[in-house]
Amino acid sequence: MSNRTTPRTALVIGATGGVGGAIAARLLTDGWRVRALNRNPAAAKGPQGLEWVKGDAMVEAEVVAAARDCALVVHGANPPAYRNWAGLQAPMLASSIAAAKAAGARLVFPGTVYNYGPDAFPDLTEASPQHPRTRKGAIRVRMEQALREAADDGLKVLIVRCGDFFGPRPGANWLSQGLVQPGKPIAAVRCPGPLSVAHSWAWLPDVAETIVRLLALPDLGGFEVFHMRGHTQTGAELVAGLEAAAGRKLKVSRLPWLAVRAVGPFNETMREMVEMKYLWDTPVLLDNARLVARLGAEPHTPLVAALRAALAGMGALPEGEQALAA
Repeated sequence: MSNRTTPRTALVIGATGGVGGAIAARLLTDGWRVRALNRNPAAAKGPQGLEWVKGDAMVEAEVVAAARDCALVVHGANPPAYRNWAGLQAPMLASSIAAAKAAGARLVFPGTVYNYGPDAFPDLTEASPQHPRTRKGAIRVRMEQALREAADDGLKVLIVRCGDFFGPRPGANWLSQGLVQPGKPIAAVRCPGPLSVAHSWAWLPDVAETIVRLLALPDLGGFEVFHMRGHTQTGAELVAGLEAAAGRKLKVSRLPWLAVRAVGPFNETMREMVEMKYLWDTPVLLDNARLVARLGAEPHTPLVAALRAALAGMGALPEGEQALAA
């Protein structure tokens, strides 16, 4: 897809985050010129090779200016720690839509399972009904509806839906904020759901690889949605993977939901975590048949290798193993 002489240009919104950073890094290796929007470029950290552009995702005119001459806009922006989704998500997406329209670019949007309620479980396809049980799920549904409406008006859209993200650096994700404590050698894991229940996880480099491969398809339609299966593991299988990655036996406990619920009225992050509990109580699996039909196979890093890299990024490997991983 890339032209090494005159590389295409992409604008990534959220390049300092997990999913935005992973997609930006993969685009760079594919020969893209990648701009990254940030309110403070001098202090921004992301993959080497990014062209930082000063701008606020909430200010439509600044995003439109940053996307000038781009063939691709990646909407990887996400309010940190679950805070103020209602006030931030819609305006940021509106800015990205306006920028992609003005540039004639395709808009890439990472989807989540928040859109779904129990009526769609356990196997989620691209056609599954979206009846979320949470405020965040309702916001995500409205965001995808806005993308559909923009596509009806001529915008090219690619949505790739995944399970819970985790990557090679710490971030706002369940692995590094709920299951494992970063910054010290891993000795224990707290499971949000029963050990027998399967759950979908998405290794961010695999997500980025999938997106780049889809973008290379010559017949990619104007509005496309694909599901990634990712790593579908029971809680017990995930614990076994973490033990293999860390090279030690781990103490296993359940996430203390009663304590999280008690703090919820005073802490927005905890309150939103409680709303998401139903996604851990029953299998939530993504059907990737449509993706495999188009790509032949889904990019897939072995679980233990992905978890080892994630633990290293969190500073959570035993001391000797951490040095070796570094």
